[in-house]
Amino acid sequence: MHLPETYESLILRARSRKAPGVGAACLFLWLAATLATPTWAGEQAAVELPEPLRPLAEVLDDPRAVSGLTALQDATQGTVELLADIAAIVSPSGEELARAERVAAEMRRIGLADVRVDASPNAVGRIPGRSGRAMVFISTLDDLPTVAEHQRAADGPPRVVGDRLVGPGTNTSSITAAMLAAARAYLATGIEPEHDLVFAAVAQEETGLVGMTTVYEAYRDRAVAFIDILGDGQSVTYGGLGIHWWRVVGEGPPGHSLGGGLPNVNQGLARAVDRIFDLAAEFQDPDTGTVVNIAMLQSGSVFNHKPAEGWFSLDLRSLEADILDAVEAAVERLLEEVAADTGIGLAMEPFLLTPGGQLPGARDSGLVRMASAIAGHLGFEATLSNAGSSNMNVAVAGGTPAIGLGGSRGGDRGQPSEWADIPAMMRAAEHVLLLALTMAGEGNDQTR
Repeated sequence: MHLPETYESLILRARSRKAPGVGAACLFLWLAATLATPTWAGEQAAVELPEPLRPLAEVLDDPRAVSGLTALQDATQGTVELLADIAAIVSPSGEELARAERVAAEMRRIGLADVRVDASPNAVGRIPGRSGRAMVFISTLDDLPTVAEHQRAADGPPRVVGDRLVGPGTNTSSITAAMLAAARAYLATGIEPEHDLVFAAVAQEETGLVGMTTVYEAYRDRAVAFIDILGDGQSVTYGGLGIHWWRVVGEGPPGHSLGGGLPNVNQGLARAVDRIFDLAAEFQDPDTGTVVNIAMLQSGSVFNHKPAEGWFSLDLRSLEADILDAVEAAVERLLEEVAADTGIGLAMEPFLLTPGGQLPGARDSGLVRMASAIAGHLGFEATLSNAGSSNMNVAVAGGTPAIGLGGSRGGDRGQPSEWADIPAMMRAAEHVLLLALTMAGEGNDQTR
């Protein structure tokens, strides 16, 4: 049967036809009629709802799940208050301990098990399941340095203005508040999950995905999937764009201009830059997202000396990890050749290495399809991408299924006027709750 629309767009259309208070059964009866197969006589033969609509329909008709969704809606005010509390804690990357401890205290308060703050510091808790495996939900603890500056200069805590919570620190932390609200609502259902539901607020996302790497190493052997919560699910990413930032450092003999000449660091740097741009033409490829760029060059401080050292930036990106490896190997060979020609030592120093990669079949997996279906239930059609750049990249690079839920969460991040979108925060919480119920809830394992 040829379908002119995606399942997700059908959900969106069905939702728009629902009157307030109409149950999930009506929504999916309409979907069944829409997906019916015409016969030669002009009659319609009903077809089964395709995956992932059936598990979502079953969850939405389960009174226990409905009780959790109701509890989530009733918790809006409390979630806003929690966000205001968390957001007020100054937490630039590498200095998240106080915020991690506050999040861990909330995890204990709502009833999560085995709550801990590790050395990263990440705050981690779980709802125990039966299978011995785990579905891991991720939020980010740390803020940009500019956010910390604005927090210290703020004249008071975040405040509610209409549907917004306004104040530095609110934007990123809204996702941690949403994740905890979803965990609390799941507990309210009384449903024992098939898999452990792990909730991890991770540190040092901005400075190398350090916290996520720690969590991944702890759960990689038994994780069915990682869900990186970045927004309410208006976009779903299922693959990682590898981004490798290097400093190429040059060293050579310093001296005054009067006794200058060669070797000179700047000759080595300049020749390397020129040859790397020639090399870029060989590798740049929009189909694989491969990019080679140099944006910053720095050496010397006065007119009348030749510098002892200098450096330039090297920005490498690709959807394919093998291509990144090939580019880096080619650059290293090139630097060795330039060093031999100019007498200037040249070396690559890692600045920030974000792993990437693609998992075969990820786009059509149950996890991606369910996240898209839940997005439709929430009122929008998710856009899909294989070029994520966030905590999820660690899991994808390690070969473990992972998605990133993107979308709306607020605005003015890094500005004194930063704000969190309260309705978007609660939609993100509902998305997480429904993913937990459909993908790892009672008797469920729909990840493949």
